[in-house]
Amino acid sequence: MTKNYNKRCEKDYGFWRKLYYKIFIYFVVIPVSKLMYNLKIEGRENVPENSNVIFAGNHVSYLDPPLIAVAVNKYIAYMAKQELFKDENKLLRFLVHSLGAFAVNREKPELATFKSVKAVFNTPWSLGIFPQGKIVKEPVIEHVTKGFILFSKKFNADVVPVAVCGFDGYAKKIGEKNITVKIGTPISYTMNEDEMLLEWARQISEMTGFENKVKIS
Repeated sequence: MTKNYNKRCEKDYGFWRKLYYKIFIYFVVIPVSKLMYNLKIEGRENVPENSNVIFAGNHVSYLDPPLIAVAVNKYIAYMAKQELFKDENKLLRFLVHSLGAFAVNREKPELATFKSVKAVFNTPWSLGIFPQGKIVKEPVIEHVTKGFILFSKKFNADVVPVAVCGFDGYAKKIGEKNITVKIGTPISYTMNEDEMLLEWARQISEMTGFENKVKIS
């Protein structure tokens, strides 16, 4: 029987997963990010106190989800491409699933995805999304999908842009790389859809220095 990785419910985000999540963040992610990547965080004052929030970041590496989680200091359930749950890297597959992520068909989101998002927002967890849908190595913001706006509108959740800045490869020794995570100002779900898209792209572009090619046709 094939496991349905796009289906989550409230009990999936209970005490034991929160404990596991915290242990992983504090004993793995924080030491590695500080020692190997000299992680700096800017804009933490912009993080809303409530959990009914979508953290939407640019996507430059596999480090982005844990780094953003450290930066905003929140429990985040990430919406991840379904291919990750079948990746050849067993450790990656395990971490993606065990840390609370759920799969999404980027071409055609299923009803189970909406139910999973609803379940997340019924808990103290927030939702994490990468609007570009995949890792983008070029310093440009383009091909942004509106999925995060759809969920924002559906569940009355403001969007917080989060930018991972300075990544230029994975570190192989202590202090070799420098990464800064910048947290932008929340974008209200009450805004027009096109305005939300443009505002997210504008903030990410300004924080990263990447070229903004997002336009509304």
